[in-house]
Amino acid sequence: MEQSSTLDIDTLKITQDKYTLGPQALHLQRVHPVGLYGWRKRCLYFLLLLLLVTMIVNLALTIWIIKVMNLSVGGMGNLQLTREGIRLEGFSEFLQPIYVKEIQSRRDSTLVLRSEKNVTVNARNSHGQLTGQLTVGPEAVEAQCQRLEVRSRDGGRLLFTADQDEVSIRTETFTVTGLEGVVFRHSVETPLIRATGSEELKLESPTRTLTMEAPRGVEVSAAGGSLTVSGRKDLQLQSTEGEVLLDAGTVRLGSLPLGVYAASPSRSSRTRAVYEVCVCPGGKLYLSPAQSSSTCQAMSSICLWS
Repeated sequence: MEQSSTLDIDTLKITQDKYTLGPQALHLQRVHPVGLYGWRKRCLYFLLLLLLVTMIVNLALTIWIIKVMNLSVGGMGNLQLTREGIRLEGFSEFLQPIYVKEIQSRRDSTLVLRSEKNVTVNARNSHGQLTGQLTVGPEAVEAQCQRLEVRSRDGGRLLFTADQDEVSIRTETFTVTGLEGVVFRHSVETPLIRATGSEELKLESPTRTLTMEAPRGVEVSAAGGSLTVSGRKDLQLQSTEGEVLLDAGTVRLGSLPLGVYAASPSRSSRTRAVYEVCVCPGGKLYLSPAQSSSTCQAMSSICLWS
């Protein structure tokens, strides 16, 4: 009787375990496996490998660019970023236009601008219109502006100005060292023309007329030497309202034509040592032998051919 009871209990446990494990077994049969297999797995690994190679190449190129360009926190190579602006050391080459407010060199060096053709500096207004231009070329230096000014070293004194109407030189002395002097094609206005102590002053017009005019008078003086006024043709001294004054210790009129006064044939052959100056009606001067009375003849041959 005891043996049969024990068997029944074991049978019940087995039966209970069977029914208990049954649903779990059914659940395990319904779960599908998760993962990449086959060509999908190979493509994923290839993409990861390609991404890794790209990152390594980019990192290597970045390091190479930093090394070649000499990039740092303060700037790039010769280009340094400061609080005052940009500082360049050594030679710099610009392939495109550069727009800056000020270009300044170091205190112990000069500023040099070099170009194979020319160097052009432009100034524009707020509307973009060109107001000034300076061009330094192989043949000439050109400045295009409304007014050109040259000042002294301290910037206070104006030395040279040029505009559309006039050119003004405001220095104390204007010196020309050329062998041919200065050539003026039109009129010149100046208060004083003076030569140095060791040089001669010469005003010459080889093919035209030399005219000197002044509202209050023209003064020509030579303090340390002689004064010579010569001309190929006529030399005129004219005063419309005043007089022509020859004031000197000795006044000489050289190379005047000599007229002959003949009262009689016998007296015409005599040599006279004293002469008088005669004036023709046309203003020509000539010498005539002096007598007790005037020997000037209005119908003299000299006056007729004047």
